[in-house]
Amino acid sequence: MMDTMQHQQAVEAAVAFIRSRIAEPPEVLIQLGTGLGELAKAMQVECTLAYEEIPHFPRSTVTSHAGNLVFGTLAGKRTAILQGRFHYYEGYSAREVAFPIRVLALLGVTTAIITNASGGLNPTFRPGTLMVFSDHINQLGDNPLRGPNIDAWGERFPDLSTPYDPQLRQLALQLAARLGLSEVASGTYVCIPGPSLETPAETRFLRMIGADAVGMSSVPEILVALHAGLRVLGLSVVANVNDPECFQPIRIDEIIAAARKAEPRLQQLILNILAELQA
Repeated sequence: MMDTMQHQQAVEAAVAFIRSRIAEPPEVLIQLGTGLGELAKAMQVECTLAYEEIPHFPRSTVTSHAGNLVFGTLAGKRTAILQGRFHYYEGYSAREVAFPIRVLALLGVTTAIITNASGGLNPTFRPGTLMVFSDHINQLGDNPLRGPNIDAWGERFPDLSTPYDPQLRQLALQLAARLGLSEVASGTYVCIPGPSLETPAETRFLRMIGADAVGMSSVPEILVALHAGLRVLGLSVVANVNDPECFQPIRIDEIIAAARKAEPRLQQLILNILAELQA
């Protein structure tokens, strides 16, 4: 694992490389999760960089994650789309998982829209529910801000009293209602290490501590985005709902299929959010 100086140098090398390949810095970053890789097709693409091309970028080992950084214009906003992410369960540290977010923050991004697929814990949710993050719980056992702080990147102890931008959350919920999108809710997301899926007892515990949906991603990226001063909106497709009293086998291929089925609604919501986004 890199020390802090090596990490800083790696981030700066990636920033310099990307800056040399794009005409203008992006305003917004969108990270697409499991089964949610199609949004780039709606974009006026300026440049596509495979993760392998970018110095020091991690490599995605998950087949449902394309592994491209796409720059262009989406709904009138200069946007960078991360098609696919990295996960703690792949063997990366939380800091490595969040590496792309740090790079894009230093490139000038001011707003981050982080998406994922999750398992529902709230019994009122249904498969396909779009959940707007109201809060999160980090059960990963790691934090991307651990270690010496680089003061130029953010303060040592970032405040998380309102981790998700209230105006962005309100905009997302208002637009969902205006567009007539069904099954849209607010909730708390909990991040667990994985890759094993939850047992019935773990499901009860996670619900007991206040989580509405569970997944294996996003929190490291969100913490770095907040540390960097970005406005953050979290959106999750609830692919299945876990009832610990009548537990059914959870299969990852079914989660991916459910996420892809809900993707058009998520894409519609994101495009409308971008169109109304104020700088």
